[in-house]
Amino acid sequence: MKRSGAFIYLPIAFALIFISGIWIGKFIGRNNIHRNFASRTDKINGIIDYVQDQYVDTVNREKLVDKTIADMLQELDPHSAYMTAEERKRMNEPLEGNFEGIGVEFNILSDTIRVMNVITGGPSENTGLRAGDRIVFVDGKPFTGRHIDNSTVMKTLRGKGGTQVKISVKRPGTKDLATFQITRGTVPIYSIDAAYMLNGDVGYIKLSRFAATSFDEYLQSFKKLKANGMKKLILDLRGNGGGYLNIAVSLADEFLSKGQMIVYTKGRSVRHGGEKFIASTTGEFENNPLFVLIDENSASASEIIAGAIQDNDRGLIIGRRSFGKGLVQQERELPDGSAFRLTIARYYTPSGRCIQRPYDKGSEEYFQEEYDRFKKGELENADSNKFSASQKFTTPKGKVVYGGGGIMPDIFVPLDTTERNHDVNELLFHNIVKDFVLEYADSKREELQKKGFPHFRDTFDASALLPSLLDYASVQGHWKGMKLAKDPEAFLVNYLKATIARVVWNEECFYEIYNQKDRTLARALLETSKRD
Repeated sequence: MKRSGAFIYLPIAFALIFISGIWIGKFIGRNNIHRNFASRTDKINGIIDYVQDQYVDTVNREKLVDKTIADMLQELDPHSAYMTAEERKRMNEPLEGNFEGIGVEFNILSDTIRVMNVITGGPSENTGLRAGDRIVFVDGKPFTGRHIDNSTVMKTLRGKGGTQVKISVKRPGTKDLATFQITRGTVPIYSIDAAYMLNGDVGYIKLSRFAATSFDEYLQSFKKLKANGMKKLILDLRGNGGGYLNIAVSLADEFLSKGQMIVYTKGRSVRHGGEKFIASTTGEFENNPLFVLIDENSASASEIIAGAIQDNDRGLIIGRRSFGKGLVQQERELPDGSAFRLTIARYYTPSGRCIQRPYDKGSEEYFQEEYDRFKKGELENADSNKFSASQKFTTPKGKVVYGGGGIMPDIFVPLDTTERNHDVNELLFHNIVKDFVLEYADSKREELQKKGFPHFRDTFDASALLPSLLDYASVQGHWKGMKLAKDPEAFLVNYLKATIARVVWNEECFYEIYNQKDRTLARALLETSKRD
C-alpha cells in the first residue's frame, strides 16, 4: 500500500498549525485541549478529537482514523498493514478459495461484456451460458456502453448466495438473445493453474498461491499425474506471492522425510516466541526427483517451500533469486469489519537463514527492488546475485546457501528479455492481443473445439495470424507499420497461440503452449534427464 503524501507530513503539519496559530488560539478551548491530551497513551484520539472539533473545515473522522492507522503500521515494516472492511474482503478472497457470484470470467471489448470462461464448479456451469457470449441485458436493463467497467460488472453480477440475476446474451451466429436465470452461489478460486505431463515420466504443476484449498488441489493434481506415469515433478512457484503458512508446511511435508525441519519462527513476544515445523507424515513424493522453479516474484510461502527443499538437499531450485520476504503476519479483525496485519515473527529455513531482505530505506524502495535489479542487470547475470560472506549457511551435504535477501537458486536462468521488448509490451499492455483473440475466437471457436486441443497444440501455426494482429493494432491506433525483430516475433507468435488456447479452452491449455518456449522450464527438463 503506497503511503499517502499528506500523511507523511502530518506531524509537520500539526507542528506548523500549533506554532503559527498559538497566539490566536491561546485562550480558545484551552481546557478542552488539556482534557484531550491528559493521557499520553491517548495522543492519537486526542489529536483527532481536536481536529474534528476545531479544524476550519469539516473532516471525515472515519477516513482520518483509517489513514492514521495505515500510516502508523506502514512505519513498522512493509508488510504490516491496515485494511478497511471492503479491502479486507477483496484481499482475502483469493486465499479463502471462493467468493459469491455467478461464476464467469469476463472481458470488456467495444463497450460490451464478453464471457471469457465459465468457471468449473460455479453457478453458471450448467446453465447453458458459455464462453463467447456477450452480456447485453441484466435483470431486463441494458448492460452495455461506456459507463460499464470492471467494477460495475463485479458489483452487479456478484452478490449474496441464493439471490437471482437474469442475464440476456447475444451469441455469435445467432439472431435472438438467450436468457438465463442464474442463482448466485459459491464460486471457487483455483490455485493450480496447470497440471500436466511434460513427457513420459515428468509431471508439471503450476501453483499460483497458497490458499485454503491449495493443498487439496495439489493432491488431486498429483494423483492425476501419478496415474499418468509421473516419476519426476517440476513444481512451478514463479510469480507465487505466498499465502497461508500452514498450507506451505503441508505441501513441504509431501516432499520431506519424517523428522526433517521445514521452517521455524522467532518472535519477540512470549506468545510468538518461536515455533518449529517438522515433517511428520509419510509424503507421496519423498524420494523421487523434485525440481522447484522460482523467480523474483516468488515470495513468503513459496520461499518456505524452496528453502526447505534446498536446505534439506532434497531437490534442485531453478530460476532467479526470490523476493525475500521472511516476516510472519497475524491478522486481527476490528469491530467494524476492518482489520490489520501485524508482523509478529521472522521465519527461518532449516539451515538457520532468514531470507528477509532489508527494508530500512522505506517501503517504496523495498517494493521497487525488482525494477532496480532489472536495471542493474541482476536478472540477466548470475554473478551479480551475490550476498555477503556473513550471510553464508551450509546444508547437511555441505552446499553453501545464502540468507538476507531471498532464496538463491541452485541453477540460475537469466530473464528472457524478449518478454520485455518495448513493442511487445505495448501490445500486451493495451490488450491488443487479447482483444484480437476474442474477435478471432468468435468466428473459429466451434471449429477449433471440434478438432480438439491436442490437434490445435500440435498443428496450429499462429505465425499466419501475425500480419492480421499487427493490422488490427494499426486499426486500433497503435504502431502503424510496426515490424518486430526475430526474437520478439517468435515470443509474440507463441503468446498469441497460447492466448487462443486460453480463450477457447482454459488456463491449463494456455500453459501447455506458453511453456514450450519457456527457458527456465527447458533447463529444468534438461536436469530431469540427468536424474533417475
